[in-house]
Amino acid sequence: MKRYLLFSLVLFYCVSGLRAQTAIQIADDEIPVLIKNLPDWESVFDSATITNNSDKLKAVLGPREVLDLIDFAGGTEAVTAPYDEGKLLIVEYPTPQASIAADAAFTEKLAALASDPPTVYRRIGNFNVFLFDTTDVNKAGLLLDKVKYEKTVQWLGKDPNYLQKAERYLARSMADMFVGTAVAIVSALGLAVLTGIVAGLLFYRYRDQRRASMPTFSDAGGMVRLNLDGFTPTVTSDRLLND
Repeated sequence: MKRYLLFSLVLFYCVSGLRAQTAIQIADDEIPVLIKNLPDWESVFDSATITNNSDKLKAVLGPREVLDLIDFAGGTEAVTAPYDEGKLLIVEYPTPQASIAADAAFTEKLAALASDPPTVYRRIGNFNVFLFDTTDVNKAGLLLDKVKYEKTVQWLGKDPNYLQKAERYLARSMADMFVGTAVAIVSALGLAVLTGIVAGLLFYRYRDQRRASMPTFSDAGGMVRLNLDGFTPTVTSDRLLND
């Protein structure tokens, strides 16, 4: 019984872990794409900040003059996260023209500031990437090399990958339903086993206490029996019937 209970608990934790992993994969689709463009975004996800507001960006990075040049109109977004190499900022513009125009303004401003510690800047696609307060320019360049710009394709008509996406969604839904059913069955089975063990222990204690309260014990069920164990009361001769 102990082995069976232990096996049920191990199976329950394994299935729970699988369900949690599936939930993480499904929730991963709700994470903004711009955050996923951060280098090793999983490790800095909790400390990352995504915004389309200049004041909020300054509250995170501090009052820097180059931040005043960022125009968040027209769908521009920014994400920032701290790294060992410095504070990384990625500004995504909706069009290449806007990114190019901002690139010229950023380059001119940074050349005039000559900040210390230096600020490393690079334009990557529609991304304008900054690394503030860096202590090692070479490591900063390696960090910026990890930032990749990937184009987003929007279909004017029906998405040709609709069936593949539907299949993935169905597979995830079925996996989640299967895991949920397995967890429910294992939980019910474990609860039943635990309830049986507790009920058995309580019943055993009740019978044990009841047996201990009896003055004598006889397995004859009230019938006449030989007094081999000394439990049968001695019958005096004056109470016997005479011939």
